[in-house]
Amino acid sequence: MLKRFFPIVEWLPTYKKSYLSGDISAGITVGIMLIPQGMAYALIAGLPPIYGLYAALVPNLMYVFTGSSRKLAVGPVALDSLIVASSLAAMKLLNIEDYIGMAIFLALLVGVLQLVMGCMRLGFLSNFLSRPVVSGFTSAAAIVIAISQLKHFFGLEIVTNNTLKTLQVILGNLSQTNGYDLAIGGVAVALILIIKRLHKKLPAAMIVVVLSIIGIYFFMAKETDVHILGEIPKGLPEFKLPKWDVNLMLKALPTAITLAFISFAEAMTIAKAVEEKSGEYHTRPNQELRALGASNIVGSFFQSFPANAGLSRTAVNVQEGAKTGISSFISVVVVGITLLFLTPYFYYLPKAVLGAIIMVAVYGLIDLEYPKRLWKQRKDEFYLLLVTFLTTLLLGISQGIIFGVLFSLVLLVNRTSRPHIAVLGRIKGTDYFKNINRFEKDIEDFESILLLRFDGQLYFANIDYFKSQLTKNIAKKGGKLKYVILNAEAINYIDSNAMDVLKRLAVDLKNKGIILQVAGAIGPIRDMFFASGFADLLGRENLFVRTNEAVDCCENLNGKTAIQEKVTQQTAQNKSVT
Repeated sequence: MLKRFFPIVEWLPTYKKSYLSGDISAGITVGIMLIPQGMAYALIAGLPPIYGLYAALVPNLMYVFTGSSRKLAVGPVALDSLIVASSLAAMKLLNIEDYIGMAIFLALLVGVLQLVMGCMRLGFLSNFLSRPVVSGFTSAAAIVIAISQLKHFFGLEIVTNNTLKTLQVILGNLSQTNGYDLAIGGVAVALILIIKRLHKKLPAAMIVVVLSIIGIYFFMAKETDVHILGEIPKGLPEFKLPKWDVNLMLKALPTAITLAFISFAEAMTIAKAVEEKSGEYHTRPNQELRALGASNIVGSFFQSFPANAGLSRTAVNVQEGAKTGISSFISVVVVGITLLFLTPYFYYLPKAVLGAIIMVAVYGLIDLEYPKRLWKQRKDEFYLLLVTFLTTLLLGISQGIIFGVLFSLVLLVNRTSRPHIAVLGRIKGTDYFKNINRFEKDIEDFESILLLRFDGQLYFANIDYFKSQLTKNIAKKGGKLKYVILNAEAINYIDSNAMDVLKRLAVDLKNKGIILQVAGAIGPIRDMFFASGFADLLGRENLFVRTNEAVDCCENLNGKTAIQEKVTQQTAQNKSVT
């Protein structure tokens, strides 16, 4: 039981000395990366930079003890920060203290929801976010985040979080652009890209942060020339229970549900990608929900806003050789030392540099190859991606997710309501039966037999489609048709409505002199046949395990019938002669 809820108990006793160098290297690198990222993502959320460091501390530490994945790096995330900003802005809170309090309370509520979901074993819910939805949402969110940082580049005070309004304000106030901020932001982006190109493992963001602080400290004429962070509190976060009441909970609940769902899906996507590459499989979805929930709950007691696994940090963690959660513990130590001793040195850090760090980071979230592939291979999924992308970009983060999920469900219903149906024939000289439209040359069709395969479950939404397709193919066969064989190998469920229709079809066909047979039904479907009385109505002699057995039976019956007809005709002739 202890290992189930605290996976560290499972892997720590078997820890090897050979892991230590990789864990230390990865931990220090990710810790250094977390410092500028944490402050930058706090700005995205509309919070003072120090809260980004708080979110990088306690939630990450809690995940070390409770996380089932050994390589995820937990802390503030750009996407989650944007959701926090957009939802809190819509609440129109009176002052910054209320804004901060709501962000912290949101972490508590998200954590409680995730913990409850984990205890109820609802980890499978992440599967409802299909890849086209995630890709469209992430790419749009990356653009929204990048546009939200333009105000730091241009040195403008912009209150709105709406993407179109932000662009409108910037274009309308270009004459008020702060040249220093614009130059610093542009140079910072260029430096980060150059350093990354020189060596991927160099902490490019931290190097640019240090250089910009030194440059501003020694060469800035006046503090008003450049927008800088200013005073940042020193010391570890204090233990403090988040303020809450029923009204706060009702306001925050829709955002909390969205965040709990999205952040879990994001974390699982990252964890699966990491484990597929490494060939090591440790992640348990329900434990991940509990771990993220515990991280956010305890984090909220230490003034953290919602935290999650970060893609870029996890990638660096893996590249640097991390093997276990010890690497995350090391990064927590690095952030803790920064909070205790180094925060005063960030006084002169330009906001434009943090904006540059964010813009470079989110650029990697924009995926152009996947939409191109979908356009060539699956246009329906491309349109799903496009709807999610445009909704997120133009209407908002929460609306994008809701529309994406709803549209994917509509697409699913549409697919299941009109599944693939094939008329089968026998490949000559074999017992294999294939679609006659795909194998036109070497396939044997049957004059008196209609062999139909239905590729999907039979239920209320598609039973009329099934019936119309069956009727159409019966009409094509003409008056010589004597047998209809339903190949049920691909049918995995039949609801009561569909079963009633099948019964009526069997009776109608029998009245027309056509026998309905079923071949290849799996065990659960056969159980449904017997429980519903369909098997008795059909006649148990008309249920077959294999398709070739059903066809052979029909051919044999055809042969006997033909002989009987000849005998009858001969007898009639003899009588007429005598």
